[in-house]
Amino acid sequence: QMWINGVNEAGKMALLAWEKETGIKLLQINGQRHYGGPPPGWKGGPPPAGTEVYIGRLPQDVYENTLIPLFESVGKLYEFRLMMTFSGMNRGFAYARYASPQGARRAIGTLHRFPLRRGCAIVVCWSTQKRELLLSGLPAWVSQQELEARLQVVTEGISGVTLHTSRGQRQARLAVVKYSSHRAAALAKKALMEGNLRLMEAGVRVDWLDPQLKKKLQICEEEPSSSWVQGGESLAVPGSVALPLSLQNVMEALNRLCWKHCLTKPLFITRCVQVNPNGWQKFGYQVVIPEYPVPISGFTWVSPDKQGQSKQKAKLLAALHVLRVLGESFHSQLPAF
Repeated sequence: QMWINGVNEAGKMALLAWEKETGIKLLQINGQRHYGGPPPGWKGGPPPAGTEVYIGRLPQDVYENTLIPLFESVGKLYEFRLMMTFSGMNRGFAYARYASPQGARRAIGTLHRFPLRRGCAIVVCWSTQKRELLLSGLPAWVSQQELEARLQVVTEGISGVTLHTSRGQRQARLAVVKYSSHRAAALAKKALMEGNLRLMEAGVRVDWLDPQLKKKLQICEEEPSSSWVQGGESLAVPGSVALPLSLQNVMEALNRLCWKHCLTKPLFITRCVQVNPNGWQKFGYQVVIPEYPVPISGFTWVSPDKQGQSKQKAKLLAALHVLRVLGESFHSQLPAF
């Protein structure tokens, strides 16, 4: 546990004793402490939609040793997620997902306004199940392929990405990123904000997609996603990209482009220069092509990876950067990959 000593010590010790007594395992990642999904002994797939409730107005020193038994008293839990601060206190809200819609309805009917403590009635209602994020401030040249490739590296559960022109800013674009679940979207939002997603030095803002803006975007004409726009010029980019992009495919495309312009294969130098408390790694990279005037370099954040592929992810993003720089330099069609 990544806790600050001296903060709610009694509550933390009670939680550890409860975990040891019950054998329950809690996993904390990206600001959420997670139980289940599925729980021990679960058989079959996840529960259907309409089984998750939102829990609000929680005292910040209350933990799962109090909350999980309470919410299991009305129905079988599939998953419980408590939002956490770096100090080890909760952020005042949680999500409980039940094995059936009936369990969720009982939780709302029984536990809404439940006096968890004297003068402290909690809120229990249906989870909104938000699954779409809005990325604003994207540079005009960014393509759907490059954006989705970058997002695939730092988030999980992407089910769709669409690009739109920002009417307020000619040189900026908006992207709507849809995720497979609310949990995946919430983790992605936190990861993107804390991981500081950057696209060639352009800062990106991440928010939940507002329903009214969603309607407006749906009736607007969507810009073609198969080109990079730079200075009013459209530069063709691969139209047959199968996502998630692999390092092998991108490197093949880059090598073909270099061969076409009589350049030798690029030499990649990547190095991890920083690791933040959530395990994100900041890589610096430099790509040297002997016949090209200057090295191509930059920095990128890479999400935690249990399979040890962080350096490969960084190289993939560096290769995408080089592809874009060379494409703009040569003003010619990039090879398909």
